[in-house]
Amino acid sequence: MTTQALKIGFVGLGIMGTPMAGHLIQAGHSLFVFTLAKMPESIASSSATQCASARAVAESADIVFTMVPDTPDVEAALFGPAGVAAGLSQGKIVVDMSSISPIATKVFAQKINALGCEYLDAPVSGGEVGAKNATLSIMVGGSEATFERIKPLFELMGKNITLVGGNGDGQTAKVANQIIVALTIEAVGEALLFASKAGADPARVRQALMGGFASSKILEVHGERMVKRTFDPGFRIELHQKDLNLALSSARALGVSLPNTATAQELFNSCVAHGGKAWDHSAMVRALEKLANFEIGQKP
Repeated sequence: MTTQALKIGFVGLGIMGTPMAGHLIQAGHSLFVFTLAKMPESIASSSATQCASARAVAESADIVFTMVPDTPDVEAALFGPAGVAAGLSQGKIVVDMSSISPIATKVFAQKINALGCEYLDAPVSGGEVGAKNATLSIMVGGSEATFERIKPLFELMGKNITLVGGNGDGQTAKVANQIIVALTIEAVGEALLFASKAGADPARVRQALMGGFASSKILEVHGERMVKRTFDPGFRIELHQKDLNLALSSARALGVSLPNTATAQELFNSCVAHGGKAWDHSAMVRALEKLANFEIGQKP
């Protein structure tokens, strides 16, 4: 925990950004905030100062966090006409916690460094629940000295905080995370669909598997979603699609084949074709169910 109150900026107050910013406010820091969407009530009614632009946030704060959906959004937030970069002065720190392209991240970091400022890429895993509970995993790319300065703030938002390497390496770790998550959702979906079609109670199968080598956070949380049919996000399919696009495009550039990642992306694509871009990513199972003409929990 930090003992000294800091002037912190936060740009992007969506499902993830709102609780993350809230933890910084609760710790006693002075927050300067900007978001393109409607200002969340929890932030509007707090001690945070609402700013008219990302530039105004950067002018007021010594450390600026960004948490927006995709690579073009980060570029706009940082380098648009009223972006963060326009309000920076030497010695300030920019921390992007969005999940975006590792290649673009390296370019963004170079541009911020050229202004005499430091840059960390610090994407997170853990979803809305992790953001609310301050239990996010945070994967960081940047200099060790800057990481150590910001780590007390990361500790207000997460539990598993790792400096992976230089700028871009945090984003690379997040892409790897999203590959594992997507493939595990697919595996859990196949297993519970198989068990249900075979006539077993999928809830009890899940309970049995939780005690063995197949146990995972995804079986625990998303397996329950599949059984109970609760597909409100959470983490939207369209955002996981974006992350797998990063994986597949980066893999092509590296000459690496990711066959099962491509399959998972096609299952997400099928969900979107059926109107599911805003479903929770656990709803990937619905694409498998379409292929089987059978839903988990249905009587065989």
